[in-house]
Amino acid sequence: MHRLARTGGTAELLRWLAGRAEGWAGIVGPDGTVLHAAARTAGAMVPDVAGLVAESASTLAERGVQAYSVDTGEHTALLFPLSGFPQGGFPLSVSPQGGFPQGVGDPAAPVLAVVTPRPVAAGLAMLLADVVLPLSLCLQAETLERKRRRVDLAESRGREAVLHLLMTGQLSIAQQVAGALRPRLPDPVRVCVVECSGDGRDEVARVCVDADGGRSWIVRCPVYARHLILVMPAEEKAPEPGAVPTDETVAARVGDCVVGVSEPVPLADTATGYRQAFHALAVARELPTRHARFGVSPDPALVVGPAGRRWADELLNPLLTHVPRRAQDPGSQELLATAASWLAFSSHATDHLKVHRNTLAARLRLIGELLGLDLHRLADQSALDLALRVRATPAPACTPEVPSSAPPFPYASGTSKAADGLDAILCRPAVRDWADQQLAPVLGAEETLRTWLRCEGRLGPAAAELGISVPGARKRLTRLETVLQRSLLRPPSARYDLWLALRSRDLAAA
Repeated sequence: MHRLARTGGTAELLRWLAGRAEGWAGIVGPDGTVLHAAARTAGAMVPDVAGLVAESASTLAERGVQAYSVDTGEHTALLFPLSGFPQGGFPLSVSPQGGFPQGVGDPAAPVLAVVTPRPVAAGLAMLLADVVLPLSLCLQAETLERKRRRVDLAESRGREAVLHLLMTGQLSIAQQVAGALRPRLPDPVRVCVVECSGDGRDEVARVCVDADGGRSWIVRCPVYARHLILVMPAEEKAPEPGAVPTDETVAARVGDCVVGVSEPVPLADTATGYRQAFHALAVARELPTRHARFGVSPDPALVVGPAGRRWADELLNPLLTHVPRRAQDPGSQELLATAASWLAFSSHATDHLKVHRNTLAARLRLIGELLGLDLHRLADQSALDLALRVRATPAPACTPEVPSSAPPFPYASGTSKAADGLDAILCRPAVRDWADQQLAPVLGAEETLRTWLRCEGRLGPAAAELGISVPGARKRLTRLETVLQRSLLRPPSARYDLWLALRSRDLAAA
């Protein structure tokens, strides 16, 4: 019975007892609820254990006996109170005089009930008395394991909530929530995305903790089941001689993982750091070291200038001032978080926001109506993405205004009037310089990229227009990911930046 307790737990012990008793064995709660049960055969009669326990509970409590039996005609029911579970599970303790543990006879303790045909087999009662202790230990161990899993799940959800707050720019609330967990949120940070194989996230998380001494904030990605997200302290001073950064250590020690790392960013820019790390991850997949750091590339929000901030404020104003008609409808902050999550994760935003896909679709319809945007078009998606990033960027960080001699251009044929004025922003010299830097790696070989963006980032129509197969188009874009050092096929994608860069270049050429 001790071997069964170690290898099979409560279920195997009860199955073995049912076979020895040639009947039914189970653990019953104080209210008569069957917690665990096993029968010798699948068609064996299940007794009225609730009635048996109700009949015997008062006797067990009043007399303080260690066993109780009830004859039911053809069967005999033997009941033994289990120990160590008064009022839902206190630690098990054995009386100083030895024998049965304390708690026997407690009406709040679960009861081992065995129903066997009459006459009762010789030695069965003694066998049941002997199994009480290992069965109690086994049941308590399983109860503690369930509680541990609930605690782990609660901590995991708490860390995920803190990451979500950081990604939506709610820094003060994130720090308050994170104050109850370890470690404290660092500032500035590097964001690291680790792509694991299979179910290896727990093992990789242990490697990460061991590699940096538990300084990183580790979160299981709510969108991609194989990703771990690390918010690591950005080293402000030179590391010790011979020291290896945590991200490189993880890539070296875990042979089948891929690691992408961002530039150092302020904690408030965690969302930017995550996008950078995700782009670096796309590059790392093609490298033998399975590790890459994000290359230097300015954010377009930093070069739009004060005019760009005014344009973003004007575009987002209907959303920022939205007041829901009903208390249960989403407010402006919730809609802003929905828009940012959808632009970053596309349909996977349902996993990020923990909402149903119909809820997401309804919110996106409302956002499009408020802003006057057609969110099915890549042009309007790019405009909204840029406006949200400009709003999240501190005003002093933006490039100062420089007068531009370029005339205003209409936004784009067939797009919404709400985004009108973006072309004037894209004509700024600082934006044109940014666009040239973005497109420099593919200079003269932009056909595939332009076609893919013209087809709203969809592989099928792009492949048809290029006259190649869908796998062929995917291979071309995969090669472009390596050249551009950006993720294109999986969100967060660089397609919004690339659309803006191409539009800026086309306006300059016009």
